[in-house]
Amino acid sequence: MKNITKLTLAAVAVLTFCVSGFSQKALVKADEAFDARQYYLAAQLYKNAYSSVDKAKKGLVLYRSGLCSQRINDYRAAEAYYNKSIAAGFDDPNVYFQLAQILKNLQKYPEAIVEFKNYKSKGGDSKKADLGVKSCELAQQWMDNPMRYKTENISLVNSKNRDYAPCFSDKKYKTIVISSNREGALGSQDANTGYPKGDLWESKLDKNGKWSTPVLLPPSVSTDVNEGRAWVSKKGDMIFFTRCPEEKGMENQCGLFMAKKQGSTWGVPERLPFSNDTITFAHPTLSADNKTLYFTSNLKGGYGKLDIWSCTYDPRSNSWGQPKNAGPTVNTEGMEVYPALTDDGKKLYFSSDFHPGLGGLDIFLAEIGPDGKTSKPVENLKYPINSSYDDFGIVFEGRKNRGYFTSNREGGKGDDDIWSFSLPPLVFNAKGNVFSEGDPNTGKGKAETVEAVKVKMVGSDGSITEAMTGKDGAYAFKLKERTTYSVSTETSKSSKSPSYSKDGYLSSKDLRVFTTVGLDQSQDFSADFAVKPIVPNPRMPEVRYELGDYKLLADSKDSLNYLFDLMTDNPSTVVELNSHTDTRGSAVSNMTLSAARAQSCVDFLVKEKGINPKRLIAKGYGLTQPIIADAVIAKEPSKEGKEALHAKNRRTSFKILSFDFVDPNASKNPVKPKKATDDEDEDEE
Repeated sequence: MKNITKLTLAAVAVLTFCVSGFSQKALVKADEAFDARQYYLAAQLYKNAYSSVDKAKKGLVLYRSGLCSQRINDYRAAEAYYNKSIAAGFDDPNVYFQLAQILKNLQKYPEAIVEFKNYKSKGGDSKKADLGVKSCELAQQWMDNPMRYKTENISLVNSKNRDYAPCFSDKKYKTIVISSNREGALGSQDANTGYPKGDLWESKLDKNGKWSTPVLLPPSVSTDVNEGRAWVSKKGDMIFFTRCPEEKGMENQCGLFMAKKQGSTWGVPERLPFSNDTITFAHPTLSADNKTLYFTSNLKGGYGKLDIWSCTYDPRSNSWGQPKNAGPTVNTEGMEVYPALTDDGKKLYFSSDFHPGLGGLDIFLAEIGPDGKTSKPVENLKYPINSSYDDFGIVFEGRKNRGYFTSNREGGKGDDDIWSFSLPPLVFNAKGNVFSEGDPNTGKGKAETVEAVKVKMVGSDGSITEAMTGKDGAYAFKLKERTTYSVSTETSKSSKSPSYSKDGYLSSKDLRVFTTVGLDQSQDFSADFAVKPIVPNPRMPEVRYELGDYKLLADSKDSLNYLFDLMTDNPSTVVELNSHTDTRGSAVSNMTLSAARAQSCVDFLVKEKGINPKRLIAKGYGLTQPIIADAVIAKEPSKEGKEALHAKNRRTSFKILSFDFVDPNASKNPVKPKKATDDEDEDEE
């Protein structure tokens, strides 16, 4: 029995040794693939090794499985692996940091903040932790308040695999070159991604605005190794691109290659002289003048894992200078990749996984100063151009605020996809109605819309726009961005409503102000105006004179301000000022006195208030038009009462003769009024 037990124990020991040896070899192979950045292969090897490794190593295997899943963009698997790793007792601070990053990718920002804080409490880099928390807080704000860009998946270009890094290859922006590992690619499976190796493809835009199915570029450019982001010169005579050679027995690094156009095809590419094969060089972008090439590299002297660098070309010596780092404003301790330069050379776009963002790679803008440096803080392009996933490889259609970029966000066709973006113009409208104040005799009654009222809009940019209200009393304008407008009304005898005022309307004294300055969202403005019906002989506030005198008293001048305001608000009016006396005295003397009184009112308005004399006519009516008859006055029992009634006949009133006055000092280029229902077309900026 003892011998059997010994034999059994020996067999178990041998079996344990064999399993241990097997698991050790499986783990070594997985680690080798991981160190070689063959993440897709490493993920499979770790999965196979997990069940047989020691319990003490399970947490590490799960952590590395999470890293592999993260590298191949399987975020949900990565989240699960990191949580299992923590549950298995793996307490390295980095597992909390990576979990936080994955939670950002999945838009679980509150949970990500918790894990960034856990990373810090476990002894992680406090600067990175605090930056992660800030990034999550900003991301939530940006998601809640999206920019007004419109994004769309270009499904005709994309495949179920990876399609990324578009660049234009013609002057009319109707041809793009992309990198893709779609079906038909020349290479074998990539151990890093699990997809075929990528090649360069070309797609064209037809007259209907549809992109063609991408076509593989010639074999001089597309080969059986990975070809990544390309950039075609403005003249279309050169193509720069990323290629990752694979030579046995060598640790190969991706490099920058350039081929020249030969007829309708590309010639044999050459590696750029500064792009040595011991360091990573990738993601080229060429300035419009062909003098500066920006790219990504891990050259010595950088700030992080991958930095943005540039190199200048001297056509006189036909040589490239030494690479120059873009500096700490752009580059960080993380990865800065996929630079793109605008045609004017003043803006550099790039992607980063370290600057505060929504998750993964975000696209940023760096302004290039006159000295060629990027000293201002970089700007995140925010949502919806950026998402919680990887967003990179942006290109603009010349100076237009539209173009294409790459993203692996949800809603795509495959892994990385080509997306379009555009900035729709802001739309600002102003509208309203003009109403009558009511019955001209009583000032009461139902308000009615008024037709043929001129609504005038004056912009801070010097523009003047006019519209006539229709039968519905409505007006409408389109406003421009970054402009302030004042809106007012002008009426005439042609202004009418269904029931009120045969003689037209007076303009509203209201002045409304609309402004689009500082607005980043489309908006409608609204304002209604009320206009007064003209009555045959409106009375002003009482204008007083000494008995038998025509000189204006001080309070009479105040009364005339009423007419001054009315004429100012209605600058085309021509007014008759008429004065009357009571019925006592001779007709001739009263006519002379009333005419003098009317003229005194005109003189005040012209000499002291500045009204054009051609707009005023003085006329005296003497005792011919009393408003209270002598018979009525005779019945008044008291002397004071009779005098008060006589005083009512001593009056100054006015009537509007026409709306035909044209100011000779006004603009010689008046704007022709348009109908309020006319539509205006705006060109896209």
